[in-house]
Amino acid sequence: MGNIKIVLPAMGEGIFEATITQWLVEEGSKIEEDDSMVEIATDKVDSEIPSPATGILEKILVPAGEIAKIGQEIAILKVEVSANDNVKSTSELALDLDAAVQEPAIESISTVDELVQASIPFKLDNGLFLSPLVRSIAYKEKLSVNDLANIQGTGLGGRITKEDVLNHLHKASQATESVSKPATMVTDSGNPNVSIVEMDRMRKLIADHMVKSVQTSPHVTSFHEVDVTSIVNWRNKNKEKFQSIYGQKLTYTPIFIDAVVKAIKKFPMINVSVDGTKILVKKNVNIGMATALPDGNLIVPVIHNADSLSISGLASKVNDLANRSRNKQLQATEIQGGTFTVTNVGSFGNLSGTPIINQPEVAILALGAIIKRPAVIETEHGDTIGIRHQMILSLSYDHRVVDGSLGGMFIKQVADNLEAFKGENIM
Repeated sequence: MGNIKIVLPAMGEGIFEATITQWLVEEGSKIEEDDSMVEIATDKVDSEIPSPATGILEKILVPAGEIAKIGQEIAILKVEVSANDNVKSTSELALDLDAAVQEPAIESISTVDELVQASIPFKLDNGLFLSPLVRSIAYKEKLSVNDLANIQGTGLGGRITKEDVLNHLHKASQATESVSKPATMVTDSGNPNVSIVEMDRMRKLIADHMVKSVQTSPHVTSFHEVDVTSIVNWRNKNKEKFQSIYGQKLTYTPIFIDAVVKAIKKFPMINVSVDGTKILVKKNVNIGMATALPDGNLIVPVIHNADSLSISGLASKVNDLANRSRNKQLQATEIQGGTFTVTNVGSFGNLSGTPIINQPEVAILALGAIIKRPAVIETEHGDTIGIRHQMILSLSYDHRVVDGSLGGMFIKQVADNLEAFKGENIM
């Protein structure tokens, strides 16, 4: 028998820790290779970690409810080892985590770490250790050491977790509101005509992300109407043939994403992010596709290196990511690294919208509903009126680095690409 140390794997740029939400296998139980052994949650996505080998879960090192760092050992797996087995070392099974372990413990916290340390120590007087995340929240919310000492920790050995601090802040906020309300005011809980629905974890994350985006980027939105009649006609004619050849349902989304990718190639300064006064131009074209979930929430899986895919390849990626998004089967890396996002507001019948930028990107394109309209058609014999399939594109962009000229030229290029679509060399 031999032991494998299970570590928390790297989960993409900007993720340095995760909460262990649930162990799916008890200590002493057998687990097969690739079976899910633990559920984890980050501020980006919920995910599962598969077992690297078949064996017995010998020891759980980080219990449910606790926070673990990337590269930290969270469990020990006992496996059968024979003389002929080529057993991987712990470092190999750790998925090349050495570099990740050397990164700062919390994204962006290192830039204010000295300020945090000045007001929030690593340990309280009672000896309890405070994680960098807890210290960061306490610093930002102006909690004192005494405030923290009065929080009842629910973590291992009474340790204060992120949830403990957030619950404390929530209760403090409620207490403040109740004191400030006039005695005659009826609270929501006492009003039979009002029901209170607490935000779930994902909705809270979405809310925070949207507020942060608006606070970070001065948003400008440009609109462009596009004639997609040729796309509609081609799809109606070829969707069954496409599915028989590629085994994929053909929606409009891969065609639209292909047009976006080609426009990004022509205007690469739309495929950037901002770091202070620096503009980071991304060589990879990674397209995020906003996906509505059955519970009403939203997630943005990413098609990495979308510029290397054909429309059939994009169709496969779009269908796979959309399906696994709705079934909560995405891996953390599949919602990381996006450089540009597309959202289809037309799927709900909306003509257009003003989407909020998905940070740290600098632009997002909304696709409106495809509507039949009478339109002027220019012909060699003069203008005429015809029935056309039209839609409105709306591009929101970060005015810090994207001016109206670039935003306008980019959205027009997307429209030109769509109107020039012929469906050649696809089947």
